[in-house]
Amino acid sequence: MTRSSFLLPMLTAALVAPAFAEVPTARPPVEKRHFHSDAVEALIQKVKADIADGETARTFENCFPNTLDTTVFYSEENGVPDTYIITGDIDAMWLRDSSAQVNHYIPLAKGDEKLAKLINGLIRRQTRYILIDPYANAFYREADKVGEWKSDVTDMKPGVHERKWELDSLTYCIRLAWRYWKATGDTSAFDDTWLDAMQLAVDTMIVQQRKDGKGPYSFMRRTEWQTDTVPGAGFGNPIKPTGMICSTFRNSDDAATYLFNIPENLMAVVNLRRLGEMLDALDKKPELAKTARALADEVENAVKEHGIVNHPNHGRMYAYEVDGFGNTLLIDDAGLPSIVAIPYLGYGSIHDEVYENSRSFALSADNPYFFKGTAAEGTGSPHLARAGDGLIWPMGISSRVLTSDDPKEIDRCLEMLVSNTGGTGFMHEGFHKDDGANYTRPWFAWSNSLFGEAIVHTWEQHPDVLSQP
Repeated sequence: MTRSSFLLPMLTAALVAPAFAEVPTARPPVEKRHFHSDAVEALIQKVKADIADGETARTFENCFPNTLDTTVFYSEENGVPDTYIITGDIDAMWLRDSSAQVNHYIPLAKGDEKLAKLINGLIRRQTRYILIDPYANAFYREADKVGEWKSDVTDMKPGVHERKWELDSLTYCIRLAWRYWKATGDTSAFDDTWLDAMQLAVDTMIVQQRKDGKGPYSFMRRTEWQTDTVPGAGFGNPIKPTGMICSTFRNSDDAATYLFNIPENLMAVVNLRRLGEMLDALDKKPELAKTARALADEVENAVKEHGIVNHPNHGRMYAYEVDGFGNTLLIDDAGLPSIVAIPYLGYGSIHDEVYENSRSFALSADNPYFFKGTAAEGTGSPHLARAGDGLIWPMGISSRVLTSDDPKEIDRCLEMLVSNTGGTGFMHEGFHKDDGANYTRPWFAWSNSLFGEAIVHTWEQHPDVLSQP
């Protein structure tokens, strides 16, 4: 992989990128790291040895372990593991983010007992959180803490950081449990409490099909930001029931325009079926397994009927959001689940025609949130429009790597990522298309994890991309 020749304009003097030879590792000192995994450290060294470009190798070394280094709080009580994981610069645990932050470690868990316990403990904590409130997206470590969003007009509970109903919060938890089970065979976290949480998760999804009214969840916030509150007295814009599941907020924590988010519903299809598979293997709750599969089939059929549109330039493709009345929102948002990430998250193939057309749209000027500048090109998000137009999300570029079999595209994407860290050696939430030093969120562990995963994926599937100087 070739190093970029892009200049990194100065945001502040501290952010000017020095010559690579002078850039030390950005990991915390060993004694200040939150968690150590022998398997993770061994893989870092193994992958680094096969990366020809030094800056890429150093950025990978910084990013891959960042979740373990800085965001994990692990403990045991009577031998039972418990894991709390913050997002980075926000001291709260998102169900979605915490799942995604450890996804790249799961393949290593079978050979590392400590790492397996960490993920097991995360599943257990997520289980407790779902039972507190299946509609909440983020929680505090302290069960009685009342946080900054206590004035939100919704049914806030102690220990809840934010109560934004995002369908992917629950499906990410199922994805984490399924991937951990497949990697390790360990079922110790899937006890009666976990079964109760899974029952509640599926019941909540069924309620949010809104076939019999709007359901119990509503949300409003006193704010100047339109996307931080919900129209329709907190229930969202009107929908016509289709069989899909409403998601009041997107994975970016922005309010949806139309409540049927297509990538989130396709992710639900995949993970409802995985839940059925797990319950069969456990020989537990056969009725729940049956219900989960039936819901997955219903949602998938509804997406095929209502979520695919004919675009004049790209043909048959997925909409981003629909309402059941025929109204559609044609964008892609770099946060996962996104249109680009659909096969990465387990639905279909990168060579499915509808997906190929959708990806073509998402990575083109027809997508209002695809930006192309002198530093990089990539998908952004309405979530960052508040910080200025033209902000690209590194996660969107990493998603391209994870859904491409074109070595040239992969090489170009990795080059853009490595060249736009603002001299920090880490990924960020977003950076300006013309200036990688103009970025948001200096400590955002999910973005670092996804970049690390993209590097390992490339190392495994397209090693020549990394071995070429």
